[in-house]
Amino acid sequence: MSSRLLGWGIAAVGNRLGYRDLDEVRRKVERQRTRPAHFGPPKKLQKSCTVTLSFEHGWPCYEIAPRGRTPVAQVLYLHGGAYVEEVGFNHWALVKELAVDVPARAVVPVYPLAPAGTAQTVLPRLTALARELKSGSCLPVVFAGDSAGGALSLAVAQRLRDEGETTADRLVLISPWLDAVLDDPLLDEIQPHDPMLAVEPLRWAGALWAGALPLSDPSVSPLNGSMTGLPPVQVFTGTRDILLSDARRFRDRAAAAGVSVELHEEAGQVHAYPLWPVTEGRRAREQMLAGIRRSPGRA
Repeated sequence: MSSRLLGWGIAAVGNRLGYRDLDEVRRKVERQRTRPAHFGPPKKLQKSCTVTLSFEHGWPCYEIAPRGRTPVAQVLYLHGGAYVEEVGFNHWALVKELAVDVPARAVVPVYPLAPAGTAQTVLPRLTALARELKSGSCLPVVFAGDSAGGALSLAVAQRLRDEGETTADRLVLISPWLDAVLDDPLLDEIQPHDPMLAVEPLRWAGALWAGALPLSDPSVSPLNGSMTGLPPVQVFTGTRDILLSDARRFRDRAAAAGVSVELHEEAGQVHAYPLWPVTEGRRAREQMLAGIRRSPGRA
């Protein structure tokens, strides 16, 4: 698929795919609350990977490992969906690549969605899961996620650091939604060109996730948290994504704190383009996998 065809396709299906219309996003939340979406991986994943399901942390949590290959890294993958939509087919496709092509042991928690789940209730439990993964393996540990999942990955890393513990060996942030306030002037410039996202619907979904916290709280908007002591970070973003602003500001703040940041800014690409089967997406995934393989080992 070409990136131009992808853009046309997204525009054609309209607001149901993305988050451009507030009423449609409200309907997404209503549907998820009354008719929860299927969240499990496709059965064909078991041809190349072993799939293990546990409920140790109170939620479904999948472990995906390659068949016949020894993992060289461990990845905690936190899916996006504006905190209101479930893990989907494109997330599982990426998880398969992580497992088979790195190769990695990937852990995918199906965390509670907003408004049932909030930053105050979910983030501590994700941090506990991350802590357990780090302590239970000598492999490099990577926190990765797209969009809202990118924010969660950064917030978990910051929380572990703030608790005096070592954090991930690498972060991989795909079109991360790092500031739920959404008030950067660049958003107005990009908005007419973004076929997937709009400020008002995202801010509404962000408020559901924030619960009693202000949108600016670092647990909700980790761009406002300290960047000191973070591991090397890969960030992927497109110029037709209103969250481009988040990626650029994160790069600047993290670099100022001495963090190694590798920003891949792809001209003409939409939100979360590395999850789509386009040339630019494949190139981004190759860069992502190579970066994870470079993650330093543990003593």
